[in-house]
Amino acid sequence: MFSMSVDSVFSHKIWQEEELSKMIEGGVPYPMLSDAGGRVGKVYGVYDEDAGVNVRGRFIMDPDGVIQAMEVLTPPVGRNVEETIRQVQAFQHVRETGEVTPSGWTLGKPTLKPGPDLAGKVWKIWKP
Repeated sequence: MFSMSVDSVFSHKIWQEEELSKMIEGGVPYPMLSDAGGRVGKVYGVYDEDAGVNVRGRFIMDPDGVIQAMEVLTPPVGRNVEETIRQVQAFQHVRETGEVTPSGWTLGKPTLKPGPDLAGKVWKIWKP
């Protein structure tokens, strides 16, 4: 896990020390990378050339580098870190077990086993 913006490494260091470390004990526990010039942001379609910034995007990739989920938000709307963690756990569970996770699934909750016997019977197993 990492974060990335067009800000410099120095800006990230100050943000981590002066802001994030006061909101999260020890600051964020992952690297903050610099995408000077928005080269990576352009590849993922989140670089706003006119403003010179990457808009808020979140991409969850599997170990093979395949994007499994993405979300792009405009700057005024904050992200939900708990939802990101829930999704990462769900993708990891699916990869490890081959089961599927219903809407809103959280670690330890029932999953679904895909197959022809499930068609038309999800309602019997999954209670939202």
